[in-house]
Amino acid sequence: MCAANRSKVKATFTRLYAKVYQEDGAFTVSVRLRNHLKPTEAVWGEEVVDTIEMAGSMIGDLAAEFSIPQEYISIDIRMENATGGTLH
Repeated sequence: MCAANRSKVKATFTRLYAKVYQEDGAFTVSVRLRNHLKPTEAVWGEEVVDTIEMAGSMIGDLAAEFSIPQEYISIDIRMENATGGTLH
C-alpha cells in the first residue's frame, strides 16, 4: 500500500500478511492487512523495491503504523538464489 493511500484508511487492522519475492534483481513486496474481527476491513498493496532491507523496512513500518504485534505478522520470502551472499 503506497504512502499516499494510507492516509485514506480509517480501518483497524489486526493481521499483516506479506510476500517478498525477488525478480530480475528487484524485490516485489505484496502485503495484505485485515481485521480478523471485521472481515470487511481489509486492504492490500504491492510495491517494487531495490533491496531486501527496503522490503523488510516497509513491512516493519506498516506493522508499526497499524500497531500489529509480531505474532500476527506472516512473511513469506522467495529469493532467486537464497544462498547467495551467505556464509556457511
